[in-house]
Amino acid sequence: MAKKVSKNARVAQRAANAGSGRDHVKVIQSIKDPQTGNYSYKEVMIHKDKVQEFFAANK
Repeated sequence: MAKKVSKNARVAQRAANAGSGRDHVKVIQSIKDPQTGNYSYKEVMIHKDKVQEFFAANK
């Protein structure tokens, strides 16, 4: 039978994994083609702290 993991152990494990893939998010931006009016989508994996910069630069 599996033992329960204490809350302190989980917090310590989260701190040890800092900088891992959990700090990145998938951002999807729709881009309208001016000639045809069709939409295409740009998907990018970026760090969660850079999301606002991404949307500001790609307006």
